[in-house]
Amino acid sequence: MAKSVSILGSTGSIGENTLRVIRALSDQLEVKYLTAGSNWEALAGQAESFHPAAVCIADENGAEKLKSALAGTGIEVLSGRGGVLEIAGRDDVDICFNALVGSTGMEPTIRALDAGVDVALSNKESLVMAGAIISQIKREKGGEIYPVDSEHSAIWQCMAGEDLAAVKRLILTGSGGPFREMPLSGFSAITLEEALNHPNWKMGDKITIDSATMMNKGLEVIEAHWLFNLEAAQVDIVVHPQSIIHSMVEFTDGSIKAQLGLPDMRIPIQYALTYPRRFESEWEEVDFPAISPLTFEEPDLEKFPCIKLAYGALERGGSAPAALNVVNDNSVQQFLDGRIGFNEIAEINGSGMEEHEWAATPGLEYLLELERWGERFVKAKVNKRVTV
Repeated sequence: MAKSVSILGSTGSIGENTLRVIRALSDQLEVKYLTAGSNWEALAGQAESFHPAAVCIADENGAEKLKSALAGTGIEVLSGRGGVLEIAGRDDVDICFNALVGSTGMEPTIRALDAGVDVALSNKESLVMAGAIISQIKREKGGEIYPVDSEHSAIWQCMAGEDLAAVKRLILTGSGGPFREMPLSGFSAITLEEALNHPNWKMGDKITIDSATMMNKGLEVIEAHWLFNLEAAQVDIVVHPQSIIHSMVEFTDGSIKAQLGLPDMRIPIQYALTYPRRFESEWEEVDFPAISPLTFEEPDLEKFPCIKLAYGALERGGSAPAALNVVNDNSVQQFLDGRIGFNEIAEINGSGMEEHEWAATPGLEYLLELERWGERFVKAKVNKRVTV
């Protein structure tokens, strides 16, 4: 019997790749629900192809157009943030795939797990913001998280069958992004077009900018802490420009396991959706002579201060990682909108983490308010800079 899947954020890069995986494994996977942000036309096309029971468009402005496009299909149409949360919390699916971007993905993850549904998690911000809350819900309700980020999927695969007590450290790999070889002196002149030109991965705009600042790697350290119950000192970062080794696990006896593959998100997506089974895929195979040599470097923390910010947030604990996350969401959007420079992303992120009202044990209401605060904080910072 095919696994039923809900996909939150189906029209984004990860969502579209998820649907490609499901189409290739249509005898094993079926779509039950789809949600999108504002692209009602793409969502309508997906609904016509996969015939889900219901869809939701978060942007209310597209609701009537979506309903009209799907009239007569029998597909239920929901809208707004409430509709997304309702679909996330429905328990008549085998797995919820959270492909939402940024802090808005946190509450849907909580809703799905609270309903006892397993979550394939591409939205790292869920654990960065609400790791303690999510861990408690998992213990109480029994839902599992299957990581989709290529790095955490790699660690998950390397940890299979191993004793956590035998793990010495995790080694997260990162390409170094488009500015790995650029001198720091050139960072002040980085353009949006340059920052969106990732050398290896094809991703959405937000995660591509996070890769360029290496904020994504810092957030992955925090995510790894919650996924694998390890301290910050046990999670290292190494720059691996070829993006073939997706991450490694070092054990106490000196052995190191690595998971390798081409930089194709469909591989970790398929693993998360079909776990614990593996199915033959149609993806391109690794040609080792063609991809050699594989090289490694230390990350340059002077050029990429967002890494240090993330380690600092994890060590401080409490609400610090959540504050860093929500401020980064908004500072990246300001950069995408052309209102700040590349270097200002890290500057604003650091300010937000320091200036927010810290809480030792942030609850859900606090975190939802923190999202709103982060938007106000960044806009105020940017407006002040613009008017000076």
